[in-house]
Amino acid sequence: MMNALKIFVFLAAVFGCQVAGSGQSEAKKNMKKTDAKMSVATFAGGCFWCVESDFEKVPGVIKAISGYTGGFSENPTYENYGQGGHVEAVQVFYDPAKITYAGLLDIFWKHIDPTDPGGQFADRGAHYRSAIFYHDGEQKRIAEKSRADLEKSGRFPKPVVTEILKFTKFYEAEDYHQDYYRQSPARYKIYRSGSGRDKFLKQVWESDEGQARPGPGGKYRKPDNSTLKKKLTPLQYEVTQKCGTEPAFHNEYWDNHREGIYVDAGSGEPLFSSRDKFDSGTGWPSFTRPLEPGNVVEKEDKSHLMNRTEVRSKQGDSHLGHVFPDGPQPPGLRFCINSASLRFIPREDLEKEGYGEYLKLFK
Repeated sequence: MMNALKIFVFLAAVFGCQVAGSGQSEAKKNMKKTDAKMSVATFAGGCFWCVESDFEKVPGVIKAISGYTGGFSENPTYENYGQGGHVEAVQVFYDPAKITYAGLLDIFWKHIDPTDPGGQFADRGAHYRSAIFYHDGEQKRIAEKSRADLEKSGRFPKPVVTEILKFTKFYEAEDYHQDYYRQSPARYKIYRSGSGRDKFLKQVWESDEGQARPGPGGKYRKPDNSTLKKKLTPLQYEVTQKCGTEPAFHNEYWDNHREGIYVDAGSGEPLFSSRDKFDSGTGWPSFTRPLEPGNVVEKEDKSHLMNRTEVRSKQGDSHLGHVFPDGPQPPGLRFCINSASLRFIPREDLEKEGYGEYLKLFK
């Protein structure tokens, strides 16, 4: 006979969010207003406990709220939202100066199964299906391109079926569903583990984590093109492999002021430090010098009828950006780098990420 804990795990794995306690968490404050610096996006990816938790960990996200949307009934509750055609969803309030809508989509894809039309993981039914609810024409355009890029990447063996729908109205879920991962961490962890979500995501995206993280003398073997398309997000692939350029002022790190280092998004080789970062006014991350000069290669670039000096990562051979002789003195250089080429590791995570040797920079 199963004990109480095993019974809960079993029920959680089968019924997911339907095994919700009542009153375990405090009510989340209602966000009725958004200031000029805040934008909103709405996503459905199965159990809203998990989607909310995943988005609230993203730099640039101010708050994520669990709720119901996409249906025809008014004022749905947890007991009847599915009958009214709604899905469990999360509204994400974010600072577009710190993370773009395209960046949120990249996060979204990496936390769901976009090929499942019948729900998400252990949670079955149309009310658990994945969907993107666009708030305007620009969001629709970006979402459609992002979905098409994911489909072309070949990462999934089955078609991407996540819907892109016009946003209508969002109803906040009951208080005990808000911040469930914080209010009831033990039960949340049991549910999440039993749902199969993390196991699936690790299998699909494991090449993105724990890749070779070479230090100054480390070695890295660049994967083939097919593997890179699966490993990188569409934007990262376009920038690093096709020498693309992301929009100024609408990229992840241009206004990042946290202490830490920036490594190659693919190879993990250390490239730049926050100690050498400065506001160039261009809208892209700018640095006065590399953290590890041996990891940055300069090449002549005569594209677009210009004479420039391109910078690439040595081991990952990723396009990073360009270097210009108009930076602050000394040394008078400006390494203008695409955020999509980089991964930022904050100072407090350097040790656990395998870059403990750089902690001395911030003491």
